[in-house]
Amino acid sequence: PPVMLVELLFQAACVSLFLSSGQGRVYPARKKPASFAVERRRVGPHVCFPGSGSGCCPGWMLSPGSGKCTLPLCSFGCGDGSCIAPNLCMCPDGEQGITCPEPPGTCGEYGCDLSCNHGGCQEVARVCPVGFSMAETANGVRCTDIDECQSAACEGTCVNTEGGFACECGAGRELSADRRSCRDTDECQATPCQHRCENSVGSYRCSCRPGYHLHGNRHSCV
Repeated sequence: PPVMLVELLFQAACVSLFLSSGQGRVYPARKKPASFAVERRRVGPHVCFPGSGSGCCPGWMLSPGSGKCTLPLCSFGCGDGSCIAPNLCMCPDGEQGITCPEPPGTCGEYGCDLSCNHGGCQEVARVCPVGFSMAETANGVRCTDIDECQSAACEGTCVNTEGGFACECGAGRELSADRRSCRDTDECQATPCQHRCENSVGSYRCSCRPGYHLHGNRHSCV
């Protein structure tokens, strides 16, 4: 019996040792999630390698203000928009995409030059408006008006205007629908005569009904 008691005590000691050693191995595993959660709170939600200091997940970076992994990255840039998630931009027009289109420039597709006149400088387009020619000068681009009357086909008189031209017709004539040719003006439509009106090219003639004669003013009937 004393021998059996010794064996039982020995087995009990072995079980106790086994349990204590097993608990020792489990203990760090229980503490690891707690320490990981503390680290995530410290450097933000988007952390992949909390032990390396700046281990932000791909697409995220440390925010300069808080030092946490909360600032998204947009590889293609967002222009005037803002980066709201990795490679996702919120654009000024309300659209979302991997990037935002650049706003159209005020100087067109060829950019701007400085134009300096009378001591003041301003940006002007490299492309001149219709009706102007472009000339490069030491002070930048100059847009000068084109005299279209040198090549315009006006039937009457051509008048050059800023950026264009206009055709004019002489007395008794008016512009046609094509704004270049001239046609006779029918003055009789304005009823200048008291009785009868006969239109002619560039003029008109009044006459009276039987029993009347034309007044000296050439319009009234007596």
